[in-house]
Amino acid sequence: MLARLRSDVQCILERDPAARSTWEVITCYPGLHAIWLHRPAHWCWTNGFKWLGRFISHFARWFTGIEIHPGAKIGERVFFDHAMGVVVGETAEIGDGCTIYQGVTLGGTSLYKGTKRHPTLGKNVVVSAGAKVLGGFEVGDGAKIGSNAVVIKPVPAGATAVGIPARIIPSKEGQSADVTEPHKPEEAKFSAYGVTSLQDDPLTQAMRGLIDSAATQEHQISLLWQAIEKLSRSTPQSGGCVPDEAVRCEQFQAAKLNDIIGK
Repeated sequence: MLARLRSDVQCILERDPAARSTWEVITCYPGLHAIWLHRPAHWCWTNGFKWLGRFISHFARWFTGIEIHPGAKIGERVFFDHAMGVVVGETAEIGDGCTIYQGVTLGGTSLYKGTKRHPTLGKNVVVSAGAKVLGGFEVGDGAKIGSNAVVIKPVPAGATAVGIPARIIPSKEGQSADVTEPHKPEEAKFSAYGVTSLQDDPLTQAMRGLIDSAATQEHQISLLWQAIEKLSRSTPQSGGCVPDEAVRCEQFQAAKLNDIIGK
């Protein structure tokens, strides 16, 4: 028990640069208080004392601003950072080492009792501020949910989900898209608020691909018209087969469109 309590405090000291001492974490971190109050509430819920479990969770909500249903399962070294307004549903599961920021909802989309309505987070998942993860699917180990994203489908391990509805940025070569490096080789990477080194979301990448493709096609068409014009000049009997409206030089402004999309 004491070892687990020390682990709860230590994970906050490791992930929050603002945490200056153990005493400060114990007395001033509502995310830690919410975890500690959830454990007796969950015990009551699973052992038949459901009203008492709900009452403890209700008190925790009033005391910390974090609402965790007593039926939810929470692993070790989970950190609710700031976390005002966080809502965790009854059948939600949060794996070891997860970090959840303020305004997050782990919600359900089904009204049927006894079913898996809420998401399951794997190990070391980061759910950024304001994100909504809705449904009984899984978010893989090491995945990241961007701020204000609305996730309604599974997220593979190591991937990043951004946007509304969320689009998936897959991991490269099985590695997460972190911008931070571990202090030691054996440590896991951690990126605050799920920030990644990939600046473009998949929609922007698709737009850039379409722009590049259109620019390439126009270049090829202009080359074809130029070749046809040369052939018509070398064959007088053709009578000049190139129409006046044929575009012999490129006019597609790919660079301008890319600037509109953003760097």
